[in-house]
Amino acid sequence: MQRYKCIISYDGSGFSGYQVQPNKRTVQSVLEAVLAKMHKGNPIKVSGSGRTDAGVHAKGQVIHFDSPLLLPEERWGAALNSMLPEDISVQSVMKVDASFHARFDAIGKEYRYVLYLASIRDPFQRNYACRYPYPLNFEAMQEASKYFLGTHDFTSFCSARTDVMDKIRSIEAIDFFIDGDFLTLRFVGNGFLYNMVRILVGTLLAVGSGDLLPEEMPVILEKKDRRSAGKTAPANGLYLWEVFY
Repeated sequence: MQRYKCIISYDGSGFSGYQVQPNKRTVQSVLEAVLAKMHKGNPIKVSGSGRTDAGVHAKGQVIHFDSPLLLPEERWGAALNSMLPEDISVQSVMKVDASFHARFDAIGKEYRYVLYLASIRDPFQRNYACRYPYPLNFEAMQEASKYFLGTHDFTSFCSARTDVMDKIRSIEAIDFFIDGDFLTLRFVGNGFLYNMVRILVGTLLAVGSGDLLPEEMPVILEKKDRRSAGKTAPANGLYLWEVFY
């Protein structure tokens, strides 16, 4: 039995998230169905670096699985891509030690959130960027983002539906990139709570629109109350960009 690590990309528009759910199309269920076909109906379990919600995309999601098939690494990628639907693509496959775990061995992640700022909507962007056609104070947003750097309790920026007890996380970088009508926010940290990036984005948009002040961010962190932060930004602008090991 050999363990394989794969980097995969997917368009989240047509999925009900990453994790297997009854009677729903998910990234994990599609991957496992294809692997089962390759293994003559025998189930092969896939483990991912983490879950993504419905509509969230991935550029560099990482998974692992075990297989008795003796295929070269390059043939694994070709075989999987020939059977996977067009909204999932295997970028690379490599053999790893049996102790490797896509989730538990990860030491950090990078997410990116794309905002489309044009006044007129573009139907071709509706699934891949969050449209925000209102004025934004970029300087205020950048000032507010500095308060999130470092290690904090991010309870205020986590969905109340999470069952995770430890909500302390470290954010290493928050960067802003403007390219024409697009604003991309880049988040790098040691881990992110359920909906954390989307709530951070929603809060920064509230700052950019003048509904919140940058200096209110430490107060919101201190309150440890989801109701004190901004709205949860839509899923369609979020990308799991890279997982670090």
